[in-house]
Amino acid sequence: MIRNPLQAQDHVVSERKRREKLSQLFIALSKVLPGLKKLDKASLLGDAIKYVQDLQERLRILEEEAKEANRNSITNYSATSYSIPTMNSSSSKESSINGSTRESFPAEIKARISNKNVLIKICYKKHKGLVSRIQYEMEKLHLNVLDIRAMPFGSSTLDITILAEMKSEFCGDGGGNCSAARDGFSE
Repeated sequence: MIRNPLQAQDHVVSERKRREKLSQLFIALSKVLPGLKKLDKASLLGDAIKYVQDLQERLRILEEEAKEANRNSITNYSATSYSIPTMNSSSSKESSINGSTRESFPAEIKARISNKNVLIKICYKKHKGLVSRIQYEMEKLHLNVLDIRAMPFGSSTLDITILAEMKSEFCGDGGGNCSAARDGFSE
């Protein structure tokens, strides 16, 4: 292919612009790379590759640390066979400490804690006054209930989801500091 002089001149001009743009990009790259020792193009590209690889490794490590921190900030508690006492005058009764009688039904309780937020799921036999009793127990544990949802499951079971926030006096530490608050829920 033979070019006429006008095409050759256009090619020379466009090639000069391309080289000038490459030079400007190398200069810009040299300004963002820390610790450059040589400014020739091959060294610059080699240092840029190494720097990007180092950044990728740091990103991977930070993402792993964030995942680990997230795993540690969310704590799961699960009890598959809790008995939740209710204030009732039914036939199967237990005596409480203060002399009143309570009826006990098995419940499945799962709780997730993240920072000061608590998500509690309870699967429990339907019972009149159950939601208000749960509200009372949450207050005794110093949990501020933000939302409570009860949904029927089958003909005799309730699936209850509670979103609560720990108050500064929260009694879920397991250290026995709030045994009176935990007396309402017995295993």
